[in-house]
Amino acid sequence: MKMYQGRQQMEHKVSRRQKGDTFKTLAIGVAGVAIILLLGFTGWFYYMLAKLPKVDRLADYKPPIVTQVLGDDGSLVGEFFLERRTVVPVDKIPRKLIQAFVAAEDSNFFQHKGIDYFGIVRAAVKNVISMRKKEGASTITQQVAKSMLLTPEKSYSRKIKEAILASRMEKKLSKDEILYIYLNQIYLGAGAYGVQLAAETYFGKGVDQLNLAEIAMLAGLPKAPNSYSPIKHMDKAKERQHYVLERMVKEGYITEAEAVHARETAIAIKPLKKVNSEQSAYFLEQIRIQLEAKYGEERLYKEGLKIYTTMNAEMQKGAYEAVLHGLKEVDKRQGFRGPLKYLAESEVDPFCRQVEDGIEGASLRLGSTYQGVVAKIDAVRGDITVRVGERTGILSRKNMGWAGKVAMADSFGKPDEKGKGLALGAVIEVSVLVSDVNKTGAVLALDQTPLAQAAIVAIDPRTGGVKALVGGYDFKKSQFNRAVQAKRNPGSAFKPIIYSAALEKGLTAATIFDDSPVEYESGKEKAWKPKNYDNIYRGSVTMREALTNSINVVSVKILEQIGVNTAIETAKKLGITSPLDANLTLALGSSSITPLELTTAYATIASGGYRPTPYYVTKVTDSEGRVLEEVQTPRIPVFGAATSAVNLTIPSTGLVTTAPAANPLDPVPVMSPETAYVMTNLMESVVSSGTGQRARALGRPVAGKTGTTNDMKDAWFIGFVPQLVAGVWVGYDQEKSLGAGGSGGQAAAPIWTEFMQKALSGVPVEDFKVPPNVTFALIDPRTGRIAREGSEGSVTECFVSGTEPSSTDSDN
Repeated sequence: MKMYQGRQQMEHKVSRRQKGDTFKTLAIGVAGVAIILLLGFTGWFYYMLAKLPKVDRLADYKPPIVTQVLGDDGSLVGEFFLERRTVVPVDKIPRKLIQAFVAAEDSNFFQHKGIDYFGIVRAAVKNVISMRKKEGASTITQQVAKSMLLTPEKSYSRKIKEAILASRMEKKLSKDEILYIYLNQIYLGAGAYGVQLAAETYFGKGVDQLNLAEIAMLAGLPKAPNSYSPIKHMDKAKERQHYVLERMVKEGYITEAEAVHARETAIAIKPLKKVNSEQSAYFLEQIRIQLEAKYGEERLYKEGLKIYTTMNAEMQKGAYEAVLHGLKEVDKRQGFRGPLKYLAESEVDPFCRQVEDGIEGASLRLGSTYQGVVAKIDAVRGDITVRVGERTGILSRKNMGWAGKVAMADSFGKPDEKGKGLALGAVIEVSVLVSDVNKTGAVLALDQTPLAQAAIVAIDPRTGGVKALVGGYDFKKSQFNRAVQAKRNPGSAFKPIIYSAALEKGLTAATIFDDSPVEYESGKEKAWKPKNYDNIYRGSVTMREALTNSINVVSVKILEQIGVNTAIETAKKLGITSPLDANLTLALGSSSITPLELTTAYATIASGGYRPTPYYVTKVTDSEGRVLEEVQTPRIPVFGAATSAVNLTIPSTGLVTTAPAANPLDPVPVMSPETAYVMTNLMESVVSSGTGQRARALGRPVAGKTGTTNDMKDAWFIGFVPQLVAGVWVGYDQEKSLGAGGSGGQAAAPIWTEFMQKALSGVPVEDFKVPPNVTFALIDPRTGRIAREGSEGSVTECFVSGTEPSSTDSDN
């Protein structure tokens, strides 16, 4: 028994020793792992410290600021930016505004050293009690560190970095310097960075002009700029404003009486008028490409350059509106294509919320187009209630009359097989005739986004400055700039170039041609037989009549007589740079060119024979006002001008004029003023009695020419007054017929006329100036010869002196 007990005791001792060894081994292992982890953490921590960005650079805080684009009158017409911001010194910021932000965002800002330990505990307690993250504890200094020095990732390591950097910042920067960065850097919604731009965006005033009510509303925005936006959600913005005022009272920044007065102060949302970059988008993109290549992306978007341009803001607006209106008219002539889609009842609310998020401002903008959902159909009256976002409006039968008879069903689903009818849940486009009040009562019209495209470019023929440019219907959907990039057949709009070449070769406006069918061997199976647009052949006609009525056969015969190469040389002199087909089809505009090229050619004629160089930028300065580049305004040389200039002899006239020597943009003389005037006079007839009669609506001297290609795939009108030339093209990107009303006179000329009416408002009426060597003579248009005074059917014709007929019909 004793031996058994002894053996048991020995086994217990061994067991205890083994357990002790195991525990010791485990403890050593745990300690080893802990040491390794500690060493790893220490290594990572010091590595992280070494890799942390330096806070020193914040002392010279230079945030990205807006580059401004200015029009020819100094008005703001566009902006380039990464973050839309205007920097304001901290001493210009009202103390109350600083106190409001501090009270709302970091009440211990003036006491802590970058990290608010008490705030962390307070926030943790509140979050535990509420069982969710109800309150954060980031100080203003930490927010600056996160914004300026760190990436936006959400991780514990970033929070550690943020705290370290905040502590470092507090040692390097004063509280005012930190506030300066914070208040200029912070995003406050509606595309506004910094308090100055936010004050302008919401209240239309500088930050130093804000009252306490407005200050408290701004200070409430950082937590959720979109949710508390006074533009979109005034009720929520007021709630947040009240919170800020309470915090200001609690911190002793204002009295209770001041808070009560601020709560009762009416808030007026009066944003400063934003630059409408939408209407200038294609012009801005054109200069952006040039300037980015010259100055680099970093400088263009971040350094607050000032770019002075040739754009006239009112002309640009008129061009944009004319293109939109004209394309919609072209499109509506093709009929209603039906709703964009049909929604199920459960899909309506989510869709409308998405539309609401995209609506700027408190109400629908007059004249703008929105997507709406058919919410109710009045079968008796034919009126439709349309829901646009969170608002409703009425679409009457009258305001959708252009669509013709449309099937309707007061239920969800397609009302017809073709999917063109209206039913509940149908998504349609509507334009606003009368805006909504309190999100109801809008008067709407049925609309439709055009499928065709258009371009317009307007040039000052005396300088070459591009005054307006639109390259398509919607820049957001297509950045392809049709005004400068799209090469399309100009059709009859090319004929003035052929006629200019003919006049330079000695033909006159009274030269007679036989308008009768003709055919040319083409080396193929079939001969080419040019046909007149109207299939009418008039017999003997003057060149004036041929151009006025855009007679194709005569244009081909003129080209045949002067030679294709002569016409091509003239085209190049006038400003056409695209390659041209060296055959007789050139007379009918068979070679593709851009609207800018053709408009430049017409500008050469309008200027009296001087080819301008289209340009967009006149000056660029940096943020300090230092001039980086500047061009002298090009001018057409003045006859008889004296002194320091280069003598220029105008072709075929022998007249000597003068021009500044140093400006490479100065217009180049390429055609005699006499030829240019006769050509202008011929194109005046196109407007007064030919295919361009719609342009007569301007009520002033106008010269121009329409152009329509085969199957109406392209429609053109290029025209000018002495002060301005503009070219319009209309067509589909993927070439197809414009359909009914798709000729140059019907599709392009109305856009041109609407634009010019707006562009020339307030511009004095001028006649085209007659050069000294132009002669007027009475002729018989049937023969092209001099007519006797009072003879029947005689007309006055203009000639380059020496080219007028020297005989009468009776001389035979």
